[in-house]
Amino acid sequence: MSHSALKTVLASAASATILMIAAQGSAQAGAFGLREQSTIGAGMAFAGVAAGSASLGSMFWNPATVTDLPGMRSEQNFTYVAPYAKLTTEPGSSPGYAALGGRSSGDIGQDGFLPAGYSSYQVNDRLWLGLSSGAPFGLATKPDADWAGRAYGSSTKVSSVEVTPSVAYKINDWLSVGAGLRVLYFHARYTSAVPALAAPQAWNVAGLEGDDTNVGFTLGATLKPWAGGEIGIGYRSMVRETLDGNFFGGQALAPPPFGAMLNHNFKATVNLPETVTVGIRQEINPALTLSGTVEWTNWSRAGFPRIVDQTTGTLHAATPFLPLDYKDGWFFSVGADYRINPAWTVRAGLGYEISPIRDSSRSTRLPDSDRIWTSLGATYDWDEKLAFNLGYTHIFAKSGDVRINAANPNYNPRLAPVFDTLNADGKAHVDIVSLGLSYRWDDVRQTIPVSQPIVRKY
Repeated sequence: MSHSALKTVLASAASATILMIAAQGSAQAGAFGLREQSTIGAGMAFAGVAAGSASLGSMFWNPATVTDLPGMRSEQNFTYVAPYAKLTTEPGSSPGYAALGGRSSGDIGQDGFLPAGYSSYQVNDRLWLGLSSGAPFGLATKPDADWAGRAYGSSTKVSSVEVTPSVAYKINDWLSVGAGLRVLYFHARYTSAVPALAAPQAWNVAGLEGDDTNVGFTLGATLKPWAGGEIGIGYRSMVRETLDGNFFGGQALAPPPFGAMLNHNFKATVNLPETVTVGIRQEINPALTLSGTVEWTNWSRAGFPRIVDQTTGTLHAATPFLPLDYKDGWFFSVGADYRINPAWTVRAGLGYEISPIRDSSRSTRLPDSDRIWTSLGATYDWDEKLAFNLGYTHIFAKSGDVRINAANPNYNPRLAPVFDTLNADGKAHVDIVSLGLSYRWDDVRQTIPVSQPIVRKY
């Protein structure tokens, strides 16, 4: 394992990080979280990822899983997310919506491209080093320009870049632990239309845009209590981002308080949630392995971030807080992978997600709801070093109806009486396609032994 080879591994992970800077996508892990961090994981609805079922990509959920992977490896994943979400205005909305013909939002979902990269280096029979890069948070929604509901959300964009160096240690044949440092860049852009009552297409757009970089950590452990079985638990900490940016808007924003706030600086502290992922996988025979996942995400800590106008030193006059009134999110999945022959492995999975979005506070920006995940995937081993991975997921989402009235924290009394109350029927589904490439850099014949190997298919 030469020094030059190690540099090559690290460079490949860095290249994925550079690609990530331009990446953003519609959230597919509840609220504005992104679960699409592994092609192999995507092919089985992320079942067992904390127990190593996603191969090298499992380090995103649990850094200890790399102790199952001997030698020096890299993996690149490229995921295309194509969401569809539409809101259709219903009776009971304020009169302005009916006057404009009750137009729908059109498809508010914006397609996204999400790369993720991983590398690992086995130092000796006990110690591994790892490096990962990805985008754990993202969101992009935008309704049609002639929809009156733009007053409650003209566009919303969230993007992130995370780089995590990690270390894992095999304590003995049945127990491994790992830890990593999360360096997370977070950017948000949040706009709304300012009504011109008779001509929504001529409305001005005002909004907030800011970013920050902060750090968190990840911890994990794997346990092999019986032959062919592995249990893993991973923890990704909360990261507190203090967004620093500006209020912006069109030149014609005369009505107070908008016109007086152009280019004012603001700050808002957003608590990005911690996640606990538990995974299990069991070899049934040399060809078949079954896996399962339970994941909890503490979205309830997001709360109501206060937006402070740094020019006046007070709460922002137009948008004093962001109503991220979320509950905790849960995800459950089961999956299987089957090795057809030495070259081909196929997999499938089924998942169910309990959305953190409350019915009482659902917004036009993110009409998220509970959903069912159905996934298929495959791996083709070109040789003992190179493998190609493919994953496909279709998400069936329940109706995400929006009811914005005085009881909803998104309600804006300034829009009364023409556009303040909005009832809309929500329909959504998502298609996700992921391609991956796995490569082993070291000489397989000179591998440092890894005791009690679990079935390796990658």
